This record gives sequence, C-alpha cells and structure tokens, in this order.
Amino acid sequence: MDASGIDRVPDGPVRRMLAAANRHDLEAMLTEFADDYRNTTPAHPARSFTGSVQVRKNWAALFAGLPDLSLTVHDAATGPAGRIWLEWSNRGTRADGSVQRAAGVSILTVRDDRIAAAQFYLEPVDHEPGDVNVAIGEAVRGNAGGGRP
Repeated sequence: MDASGIDRVPDGPVRRMLAAANRHDLEAMLTEFADDYRNTTPAHPARSFTGSVQVRKNWAALFAGLPDLSLTVHDAATGPAGRIWLEWSNRGTRADGSVQRAAGVSILTVRDDRIAAAQFYLEPVDHEPGDVNVAIGEAVRGNAGGGRP
C-alpha cells in the first residue's frame, strides 16, 4: 500500500486530484474539478464557495504557505450517485517552522469524470489539553470553540 493511502481511492478524478496535490501540481489538480464545482462546508457555512477559480486560489496559497504539504487518505468508500467518502488528513510546515495539521472527512460527488461537489468536514487538529469531559463542559457552558477557561 502507498504510504499516502491514495491507492484506497477508486481510479478516477478524486484519486488523480489527490496524487497531483501530493506532487504540488496545481494545474493537474485543477483539471479534475468541474468549472462549477461546489464546496459546502457545513461547520463553517461562510467558507462554502462555488467555482474552480476559488479552488485554484485556495491550493496555490496552501502550496506557497506550506511547501512540504502532504495529504494522507486513511479510508475511502464509494456510494450511490458518484459519491466518494474520504477520511483524510494533511500536514505541512509553515515559514515560521510550526506544523499545520488537519483531519476530517470529505464527501465528493463525481460528474462526467470531474469532481463536481464536496461536503467538506476538514478541521485543524487540536493539540490543546483537555479530554472529552473538558470539551463537553465547554459545549454546555457555551464557549465551545472559544478560548479555554
């Protein structure tokens, strides 16, 4: 098995896009997206967008700001209507030497051999102290996602 886990993804545009991302080949990545690609981010609705132009802008910034960015697929599943579920993560080093990590799930829709849409649930990995009891307490007190007490 490939260390990136991309071989878990069925042949097609999602697999090609992930491989291109790991090569930092922006142009190859963009050929895998439909012009009217729709990215929906349910946990952060204001971050949702439509269009491959924004895909270019996002990934160009990621490649520039995280020059060693790598993606890893932990699991993948296919579903009806051209859907592919990915559990994946990424890691990259910022200019200041700090490491950025994110993990989550994306549900991608393939149409006409292009990625047409995604439900995007990728979040930064939280390295803050505190177990599940702390997280539930913060949720109940109303400051979940905010600063620590």
